[in-house]
Amino acid sequence: MSGFSQLSVSSQNSLGTKKKWVLEEDVTLVACMVDLYNVGIYNANTGFKADYLNELERMLEKVLPHAMLKAKYNLESTIRTLKNDWAIIYHMLS
Repeated sequence: MSGFSQLSVSSQNSLGTKKKWVLEEDVTLVACMVDLYNVGIYNANTGFKADYLNELERMLEKVLPHAMLKAKYNLESTIRTLKNDWAIIYHMLS
């Protein structure tokens, strides 16, 4: 795994310790976010609408029931990291 990819594999959980994300969780998170975007309920012109993290948590619980990913700690942190990582790539390509 490259240094770039390793930036997005950990996130803080409710106990304050770091959770190591596995590739399956990253892929599933992005797929669920694409589904939320395509459905349009949580889609807004400036990003996702309020409460999308809770819906994302419910979606991930169905697909990855044993991952125990929580909206406030795990998802919020990982999405922020992914935004930062991919912003770098976006700016390099534009």
